[in-house]
Amino acid sequence: MNPEAATHSIDRRDEIRHLHDGEPAPAANADDGGAGDDDAPLVELQDVVLRFGKKTVLDGVSLAVYPGERLIVLGGSGSGKSTTLRLIMGILQPTAGRVFFCGHEISALGRRELNVLRARIGMVYQYSALISSLTVRDNLALPMEELSDQKPEEIDRIIDEKLAMVNMGNVKSAMPAELSGGMKKRIGLARALVLDPELILFDEPSAGLDPVTSSIVDELIINLTEQTQTTSIVVTHEMDSAFRIGTRMVMLYEGKIIADGPPEEFRHSSNPVVTQFVEGRTEGPILDSTRHHDPKPEQPATTTAGR
Repeated sequence: MNPEAATHSIDRRDEIRHLHDGEPAPAANADDGGAGDDDAPLVELQDVVLRFGKKTVLDGVSLAVYPGERLIVLGGSGSGKSTTLRLIMGILQPTAGRVFFCGHEISALGRRELNVLRARIGMVYQYSALISSLTVRDNLALPMEELSDQKPEEIDRIIDEKLAMVNMGNVKSAMPAELSGGMKKRIGLARALVLDPELILFDEPSAGLDPVTSSIVDELIINLTEQTQTTSIVVTHEMDSAFRIGTRMVMLYEGKIIADGPPEEFRHSSNPVVTQFVEGRTEGPILDSTRHHDPKPEQPATTTAGR
């Protein structure tokens, strides 16, 4: 490594240490607040609009997520659930509005400061996103090698600790192709924990799993977030998992949050859209809206042949 690259690496590591100690990101505005106030939201979206061309995905969404919550984000396909996670990570920028994490406006940060802030966020992807050419051990080591100054023996200690937390301590040398879907989910969760994040984002954590494995993963999410005192945002359309995991729910529909409250409110909602989604009914405003917006099917061409 050349001296300039080494200096940059040390700077990054120092910044991450400061952030984990609760100090503000280097480029953050002090007026934006900080992470030290327990009453302040950990994540906040303010009047967020997101458009892709002529399609409006989010239309004036405001949302505050507080420390310790397990927030479930519900909605149909294409409703903006995963898009919301990408906004929080700074992968996407809002067309209008503002997104904050720990008091820092995501879109106001430079690339370097954004990467530092991301070290405080763990991400569990829908299909785990393990690097197929790396062992389980090396998949977990990668974030620490890139974003911390941990020595190899300390990295190995942390890997052993996190794998034990997800009951996967015996697969450290395995390749991802040797793992089942449920095992990959657990490894993905262990990887999200290696930097001791304040927030973990889950994108469809039970997708592709059988009901028993899904329940096991759900319980693991609950136990680990409580054990580590981590806030979590879980995107899902699996209602059994949603009610099992969540301490609070929101539902996105046609670009807006149409419901926000504890799970029991969703079970007994008077909103017909929420009721249809929760109960999985085929009749109701969701499909009626889809039919209303879909173009009419083409009529078969008429022919005079044979007349």
